[in-house]
Amino acid sequence: MALLFHRRKTGALPIPGPDSVVVIEEMRRRHVREVVPIEEQIFPRPWSAALYLSELAQGASRLYYVALVDGVVVGYTGCMLLVGECHITTVGVAPSWQRKGVGMRLLHRLANDARRMGATSLALEVRVTNTGAQELYRAFGFAPSGIRKNYYAEVNEDGLVMWASDIDSPAYQMRLDAIAMRIANKGTPGPGATGEEHP
Repeated sequence: MALLFHRRKTGALPIPGPDSVVVIEEMRRRHVREVVPIEEQIFPRPWSAALYLSELAQGASRLYYVALVDGVVVGYTGCMLLVGECHITTVGVAPSWQRKGVGMRLLHRLANDARRMGATSLALEVRVTNTGAQELYRAFGFAPSGIRKNYYAEVNEDGLVMWASDIDSPAYQMRLDAIAMRIANKGTPGPGATGEEHP
């Protein structure tokens, strides 16, 4: 059966407010129709619905999550698991929800679940000029480890490779616990915008 992916008929995302509740859930096929319009807004080369459905079909080698507000997708992230390494493939947040802590919540869930599934490191690429995303990643222990020249060819920009090692250690668990407290306290949204990156 063919699935149709289109924008919500309401056309509007919830408006961010002090009482907004962000819920992180595993991404399901039904979420893809809301993920793709966000992709189209924030990426010069957006992933297609078919690509997301293909990723979701990979089973235990992939982890994908959505951030929901009032049941509506406002952000998402995902990774592939490869022999102890969790390679983050995408982080995206709707423009009106950026710098509201959505990316932090998504990455917190992803890092916790990657640890649970045996990952010992996290890796990703980010545009060298996306300093907001880099700041967010540093909060999760990522550090620069190299440059991929013209990795983001569609915008003629290099990719900064970042790694977080020893995520299976007690010290990293303490880092995640501190981030969880920050999220629970709803203080400053925290570093970075969202990430808004994928290869």
